[in-house]
Amino acid sequence: MARRGWDTGRPKARYCGWRRYAGCKEIGRRQRADRNMAKFDRKLGTILTRAGMLTEEQREQAIAEAEKENSSLTKVLVARNILSERDVIGAIASEMGLPPIDLDKIQFQPEALEKLDREKAAGYQVLPIARIGKTLTLAMANPSDVLVIDDLHVSTGCDIVPVVSTDLAIAKAIERAYKGQETQEAAEEQQADFEKMFEETAAEEVEIKEGGDKEEEEGMVDLSQVKSEDSPLVKMVNLLILQGIQQGASDIHIEPYEKKVRVRYRIDGTCHETVSPPKSLHPAIVSRIKIMSNMDISESRRPQDGKFQMLVSGRQVDFRVCTLPMVFGEKICIRILDTSNLALSLDSLGFEPEALADFRWAVNQPYGMILATGPTGCGKSTTLYSALREVMRIEDNITTVEDPPEYVVDGVNQVPVNEKRGLTFAAALRSILRQDPDTVMIGEMRDKETAEIAVKAALTGHLVLSTLHTNDAPSTIMRIIDMGVDSFLAASATVLVSSQALLRKLCPACKERYDPPRERLLKIGVKEEEIAAATWYRPKGCQRCAGGYKGRFAVLETIRMTEAIRRTVIEGGSVLQIRARALEGGMITMRRCGLLNAMRGKTSIEEVLALTLDEI
Repeated sequence: MARRGWDTGRPKARYCGWRRYAGCKEIGRRQRADRNMAKFDRKLGTILTRAGMLTEEQREQAIAEAEKENSSLTKVLVARNILSERDVIGAIASEMGLPPIDLDKIQFQPEALEKLDREKAAGYQVLPIARIGKTLTLAMANPSDVLVIDDLHVSTGCDIVPVVSTDLAIAKAIERAYKGQETQEAAEEQQADFEKMFEETAAEEVEIKEGGDKEEEEGMVDLSQVKSEDSPLVKMVNLLILQGIQQGASDIHIEPYEKKVRVRYRIDGTCHETVSPPKSLHPAIVSRIKIMSNMDISESRRPQDGKFQMLVSGRQVDFRVCTLPMVFGEKICIRILDTSNLALSLDSLGFEPEALADFRWAVNQPYGMILATGPTGCGKSTTLYSALREVMRIEDNITTVEDPPEYVVDGVNQVPVNEKRGLTFAAALRSILRQDPDTVMIGEMRDKETAEIAVKAALTGHLVLSTLHTNDAPSTIMRIIDMGVDSFLAASATVLVSSQALLRKLCPACKERYDPPRERLLKIGVKEEEIAAATWYRPKGCQRCAGGYKGRFAVLETIRMTEAIRRTVIEGGSVLQIRARALEGGMITMRRCGLLNAMRGKTSIEEVLALTLDEI
């Protein structure tokens, strides 16, 4: 007699639940895992109650809410700030006698990840951590699910050793682990193609000159070969630069090491590694970029600076290049300066209305000094040039002195600093003031002499714009005084000080809405009445972005030099006292500007806290 389900011709999965579970159908796997996870949540609630971490009422409410939202108990407890993930992991590990693991602090092993594909790991809510021989260590959200362990034992051919984590931590770690694996595989494939393309012609296209000692030979390349526009080397350098522009990079770093060359693009403030050329081509790449930047290719022992331009998609892009001697060769940094940014008006920079009104008021003054501060690469020059564009008139004589000029602007007289020939900021500024200027922009105040000339120019009927390097706006005026300028002169000449930073924008395609704990919001400066009205988002990560962020925007804090602030400066007040007077006058701090943008869903709380100072 035929056994039912085997010889009747009916679908086997209908009568054999285990075979359906293990039959590699993703939907069946997820449904079974979800059912088991729901059972485990009830068991977890009991464990937490028994450990005194939850009351009976909290447990029932949390389980009911998890079932209603089709979520997990852990997610509900963490979102409501009742327990942390560490608390949950510790309770499970203690109850089941299994070791806990912090997935944020581990390095994923490629040989472990290759035993389980991403979809199956997400469906089972597990993550391979390590593999030694036939033993596979697995982080599990539900370590009591023996069916999952048995299925993975069969499919991987390994003995499974479970360790305890949560579904939240595993989901986040899966995104990081497998995204890194996919990126590495793609990079290795591109690297192989890259090396295959150039290794055959590298020896012919690049020849080290004979003669001289070994150090002199490194980096000296046959110019006739390097200059050839048909050379693969030229195409390779152009490709590295064009890819940086297309990916929205602000800088390109070419870094030599003992056995490799690393190429990284700085995108939205963070460096990302890309496909790198063979180590053997590094001297030729350096020489090619030096030629493009009008540098001395025979000099490899000292840093050099240069620049060049390219026409990309019909627009002019400027590049500033800096070389730096390292242990294994010269490091190249290429700063990308896209002149299309200068088309921006002050309104489009995204400043808060109060800060924008202060800045616009200052640039429309007939004379005085405007000081912009912030870290390197925060967009100070872009802001100042945008301000100059707004006030430019045919009747005005506008002159800038920079090291070197970052942008070329029609209608503006731009002076490049050349310290080797004696053209310093101070020397250039003295000559500029004899050229009958109306507005002067100084790239950076570096010394007492430059600061004194700028202050005197502001006091004698000129509008002076300049940059400094300080942490915030209240510290700026004190920095001028520390340089040696008298406090009453600095206070009288200055009309406005500002501090600027760039925050990353959340990717609109994948940003995830959530509700931060109320206590945390109050602690970082969010007002009680703003909590309910705000919409909070956090980064998630997708193929369109880098870790949940895409693009950057500027936040600005400004201080108008009112009589009260001037008096505080002249009387020798501290930075804290200047800050207090500015807050009394209505200054919006950079932290506050960032939080306002986080409330609008433009950036995340973590980004604001990472890049702005705590309120004092």
